[in-house]
Amino acid sequence: MVWFWYFLLYSFLGFLVEVAYVRLRGEAKRDRKCRLLLPICPVYGLGAVAVLLLPEGVRHQPLLLLPAAALVCSGVEYAAGLFYEKVFQVAFWDYSHLPLNLDGRVCLPFSLCWGLLAAVVLGLIHPWLAPLVSRVPPWLFPPVFLLWAADTALTALVLRRTGRTDALRWYLRPARRQENP
Repeated sequence: MVWFWYFLLYSFLGFLVEVAYVRLRGEAKRDRKCRLLLPICPVYGLGAVAVLLLPEGVRHQPLLLLPAAALVCSGVEYAAGLFYEKVFQVAFWDYSHLPLNLDGRVCLPFSLCWGLLAAVVLGLIHPWLAPLVSRVPPWLFPPVFLLWAADTALTALVLRRTGRTDALRWYLRPARRQENP
């Protein structure tokens, strides 16, 4: 259960990183979540779990952690991007305009950012988060898991039917203007 909580919490923190990033850059697409209902970006949760699964010797050596985390997180990002494109025919991100990109799914500038972000996660966030996760009561897992699973299924349905990521932003649609007769 602890790995599910790590995945979910880091997916939420990743959503917050995305929102902060687009706000700071002033981008038009203000909402960057990847689910219909929950404010989460699962690629961040998967990346964080992959970093947490790195060997202890790598996690505790900054000169090993930065390139290993950049590589592992870029692998997760590439696989997630490929999955979304092949299964749902959508792309949540496109790095094709950035230097040293691979099929627009990953690029060197963001890979370096993932290495640095992993160092922040392991050095600052995880030591604080792990004790909190260990206190989550077991009875909370089934309802939260069911909510996550239902949201994942609904998200899959919406993406397959529409083929558009903006279909997940149902709450941001502008009100329809009424025409004067």
